[in-house]
Amino acid sequence: MAGAVDLSALKERAQAKPATGATGGTPTANAVVDVSEANFEAEVLQKSSAVPVVVVLASTRSEPSMALTEAFERLVAQDAGTWILARVDVDTNMRIAQAFGVQAIPTTVAVAQGQPLADFQGVQSEEQLRAWIDAILKAVEGKLTGPVGSAEEAPPEDPRFVAAEEALEAGDLAGAEAAYEAILAAEPANAEAKTALRHVNFIGRAEVLPDGIIATADADPTDIDAALQAADAELFDQRPEDAFARLIATVKRTAGDDRTRVRTRLLELFELFDPAEPFVVAARRKLALALY
Repeated sequence: MAGAVDLSALKERAQAKPATGATGGTPTANAVVDVSEANFEAEVLQKSSAVPVVVVLASTRSEPSMALTEAFERLVAQDAGTWILARVDVDTNMRIAQAFGVQAIPTTVAVAQGQPLADFQGVQSEEQLRAWIDAILKAVEGKLTGPVGSAEEAPPEDPRFVAAEEALEAGDLAGAEAAYEAILAAEPANAEAKTALRHVNFIGRAEVLPDGIIATADADPTDIDAALQAADAELFDQRPEDAFARLIATVKRTAGDDRTRVRTRLLELFELFDPAEPFVVAARRKLALALY
């Protein structure tokens, strides 16, 4: 969901803790990670607030992919925790590849502060890769928190959020939901827990969507339930503009309780994103026109 839903409230809370070590031929502990959909948030988005994360989207069936990955592994071993290499197997993590807009294998993307900074396709020489990495490090100099030298330097993490995130990474949505609800029971104004709970609720709803729901909704625009489910499916499929457009069109066709229901769902979906996102701003404007 990283490409569709802005998890900034979660990634801003946690500080990455890449281990440092001496320059040498072996990658520093935690400097090379295998990334999947389950740990993408923690290993890429969160850690990129501390140091750049170089995401290599590759396939084990591709010799150029393996050669590029091995070259990056040698380079990260030399740099003492100043950046992290994240290996993504696109054969088993298609959503991550889709989120990055991958069109060729291998593709490399440097991520800093949760955002793509630079990318290239194909294989380059080790000398070219070294120059590219050096340019990335120079571009972010002084802008990231930097490698954490010791556990004492890191801000303490709230164990309640740690437990919730561990449940989420394990696929235990009910456990994550219960953990965030417990935080809100104790601190009703906790904005971070509210944001996290909205994301968990959306993911839980999207995971049980019926097959072919978008086609079903297209076939009968008067079916409100189908429209709501189809919008969830489009959002889960990294297409927020399509989801918003569908619900705005449904608002125009409805009245009374039905219109209120659709409008409420649309506002809930808006809350999954940074309100300054251009597509959210545009959709809010279109909703206002549809209502008035």
